[in-house]
Amino acid sequence: MRADDLPAPAGPGDPSPPPGLVVVGHFDEGAGYGVNRPQGSDSWLFTWTTGGRGRLSQGGSEARVGAGDLVVLAPGVPHTYTVEPGAAHWRFWWAHCQARPSWTPWLRPYGGEDDGLYAVTPVPAALHERVEGAFRRMYADARWTGEGELPGRSAIVVAHGTAARELALCALEEAVLLTTAGARPPVPPPVPPPGLDDRVRRAQAIVAADPGAPHTVDSLAAQVALSPSRFAHLFAEQVGQSPMRALREARLRHAARLLEGTDLSVARVAAASGFASPFHFTRVFRARYGRPPGAYRDGMRAAITLPKGTPIQ
Repeated sequence: MRADDLPAPAGPGDPSPPPGLVVVGHFDEGAGYGVNRPQGSDSWLFTWTTGGRGRLSQGGSEARVGAGDLVVLAPGVPHTYTVEPGAAHWRFWWAHCQARPSWTPWLRPYGGEDDGLYAVTPVPAALHERVEGAFRRMYADARWTGEGELPGRSAIVVAHGTAARELALCALEEAVLLTTAGARPPVPPPVPPPGLDDRVRRAQAIVAADPGAPHTVDSLAAQVALSPSRFAHLFAEQVGQSPMRALREARLRHAARLLEGTDLSVARVAAASGFASPFHFTRVFRARYGRPPGAYRDGMRAAITLPKGTPIQ
């Protein structure tokens, strides 16, 4: 399929692009526009709304979207998408492709287990420009020929060649990671006991915000205006473990999330989580989770399936 074969927005009943292609476009459609695919799509559909209002439904799930919402539809499930009734228009980027396996853990918190609709919202406004930039780059990369971009402009472009496809997918991966990491609610900390000292609470928040930072008892104590000895005693008394033990637990939880949701090497996960030595990290991770980091990641990936039990290819 050539870009020239996709000159206009899809209409009701139009099939999705064949699997294996990377197709990206940008539409601004008026009231009444809509697509209905009773058999679903052969590929994943990613939509990023930049203006107006839209509505997407797949199986029994529905998402109403506005600027700054990412909605992803997995293949093989009947779906429709339209300009929201009553809205003047819907402006959005979209991409059809095969999702990389590493994206599924990022999307999983946003639904999709039954119907394959993942609604990533709300994405912080501070990220909107960067996410749209990733889609713009995906469009440009899909036009890459090895020597430059294809001439002319089109609302829709198909990536030709391995380099163009991989570059486009990398740009889309950035958009997926930015939105899912930005929109995901933080893991709630344990409910503090009644009367927890505000300074201890602030120290816990500092650690939770950036577990990989080079925190020490001295640095944490300084940030909550306590002497190191007083801070260590107060923290252990109220939390039931030392500040450094609590920091190690936070770092291990952070490392587990990185293993689940990224393809970073074990050494890079260790460094990003604040462990100076990959060997020490592997030892304490295994003690905490019952298996080494690589086996933990493999186990999480093995559990990832598409709706209706279809494995991701």
